[in-house]
Amino acid sequence: MTDSSKLFNIRKNSSGSVSNVDDFVAIEEPLEIRVEEKNVAIVMRTPGHDRELAAGFLLSEGVIKSRNDVFEISECESLTTNDFGKGNFVSVLLSKEVKFEFGNLTRHVFTSSSCGICGKATIESIMIDFPKIERQNKICRSKIVSYPDKLSEAQTTFKKTGGLHASALFNPNGEIVVIREDVGRHNALDKVIGYALLENLLPLSDHTLLLSGRISFELMQKSLAAGIPTVAGISAPSSLAIEFAEKSGQNLIGFLRDQTMNIYSGNVTD
Repeated sequence: MTDSSKLFNIRKNSSGSVSNVDDFVAIEEPLEIRVEEKNVAIVMRTPGHDRELAAGFLLSEGVIKSRNDVFEISECESLTTNDFGKGNFVSVLLSKEVKFEFGNLTRHVFTSSSCGICGKATIESIMIDFPKIERQNKICRSKIVSYPDKLSEAQTTFKKTGGLHASALFNPNGEIVVIREDVGRHNALDKVIGYALLENLLPLSDHTLLLSGRISFELMQKSLAAGIPTVAGISAPSSLAIEFAEKSGQNLIGFLRDQTMNIYSGNVTD
C-alpha cells in the first residue's frame, strides 16, 4: 500500500522554545481519471486506493451503476514529470453495454461542483438520477453513539498527521466494513463507495455512513448513489444537505459526539 504521509523537518515553537523536529504530514498529489482513454477529472487526493476512488467517483456521477458496468480499472504512472513530480492516472474501461457520453459527464461535474447555489432544481434533478430511499432504517441511539470512537481508533494516518478526513461504513451489527482517509472529504467517501462497488456490496441499504467532518450536499448525493439510508457526521450539515435528506428519504445526523447528536431527518430509537 502507498504510504499516505511524509516526513518534513520543521521548526516547532512551544512556550517560546524553538527546536527542529521531524513531523509527519499528509501527502496530497494529483490523480487523473480517464474513461475510455478520455480525461474526465483531475483530483487532488491522498495516494492509495485510487481504483476505489475512480470507481466511486464514476458511480456518483452516474457513469456506472454496478460492478458489471466496469470492465477494467488500472493504475498507471506517467513517464513525464510536472511540478508535483511524476503524475499518476487511473484508466477505466467500461463494459461494452455502457454508453459513455463524455459531454454529459463534463456538464454534470460542473453542476455538481456549483451545487451550493443551484437550490431546489438541482435536488430534484439528482432524484431522477438516483432513486430515493423507500425503506428508511431506524436509527438505534445506543449503537450509533459508539461509532465516533470506533472511527477515531481506526484513523491510523490521522493520528500521525492530523490532516486527513475520513469516511467509514458500518454494517447493521455496528462493525466497520471499510474506512478510508484522504485530504479531501469527497475523495474519502468516493473510496468507500468505490470499495463497496468493486466488492459487489451495492446497494448499501442496511448500512450507516459516518463522516469525520461537515456534511455537504455533495456527500449526501454520493451516499444516495450507493443506496446508503443513514448518514451521520461528527460536525454540522449544510442547509442544502438537510433539504436533500428530507427529499431523498435518508436519515441525517450531525454533531455525533460525546453520546449526543442532532437529528435533522429521520427518527431515533433506543
